[in-house]
Amino acid sequence: MSTYTHGHAESVLRSHRTRTAANSAAYLLPHLRPDDRLLDVGSGPGTITADLAGLVGEVVALEITDAAAALTREELQRRGVTNAEVRVGDVHRLDFGDRTFDVVHAHQVLQHVADPVTALREMARVTRREGLVAVRDSDYTAFAWYPQLPGLDRWLELYRVAARANGGEPDAARHLLAWAHAAGLEDVEATSSAWCVATPETRAWWGGMWADRVTGSALAEQLVREGRASREDLREIADAWLAWAGDPDGWISIPHGELIIRIP
Repeated sequence: MSTYTHGHAESVLRSHRTRTAANSAAYLLPHLRPDDRLLDVGSGPGTITADLAGLVGEVVALEITDAAAALTREELQRRGVTNAEVRVGDVHRLDFGDRTFDVVHAHQVLQHVADPVTALREMARVTRREGLVAVRDSDYTAFAWYPQLPGLDRWLELYRVAARANGGEPDAARHLLAWAHAAGLEDVEATSSAWCVATPETRAWWGGMWADRVTGSALAEQLVREGRASREDLREIADAWLAWAGDPDGWISIPHGELIIRIP
C-alpha cells in the first residue's frame, strides 16, 4: 500500500464529512437497487457509506486500518444504520470470494493506492456477473481557481509532489479509463463532474479547511520532514487560502473522473 497523504486530522475529517451520496456518487445512484449487496472501499468517516446503506439491502465497508475503520463505525452507529458492517482489508487483496457483491464502490481511493490496476481487477473479481464497479477520483492538476495566487500554485505543486512520494497519483481522474482497460475491463462508461466553491460561506469553509490542513495535518508533517517546505512556507500558503476565501470573486472548480464498469 501507498501512504495515505491526507491522514485523519480534524481538518481532513471536516472536509470528508461533508461528502454525501448525492454530492459524491450521483453518477452511481440511478443504478442502485434496493436488494443490492454493496462493498464500499475506502469508507473513511462513513458519510457516503451511511447514505448508500439507505438505498441498498446490505453494505460492507472496507478500510485499511483499524483506526480508519473505527471512523466509519462511529458514523454508522450515530445514524442508526443496521444493514452495514465494517471490515479492515487491502483493496489489492480483497478477502472476499469471487462474485460476492452486486456493486463495488470507491470514492477518492484509486489516487492513493500503490497499484490501481490491481485494485480494479480485485474489485471486478468480487463483483457478480452483470454487477457494477463504480469509482470516482479527482484530478489535482485540473483544479482551476480565481484569483490566481502564487501561494495556491505552490500548494498544488507541493501536494502533487507529496502524493507521488507516497506512491499515489494525484491526477487519477484522467487515468481512470486507462487503468480500467489495463485491468482487462472493457464495458466502461466514463463521465466527469465537478464540485464548485464560489459563495462566501463555502469559500470560508474550503479556504479555512485547507489553511488548517496545510499547517496541521499529515501532509504538513510530511512536507516539513522531507525538507520540501518550512513551517513558514506552509503558513504563507495558509494565508493564501484565507486570502482566496475572503475575496468576493473567489471561485474554484474541483473536477472528478467517474467510471461505471459492468462486469460480464
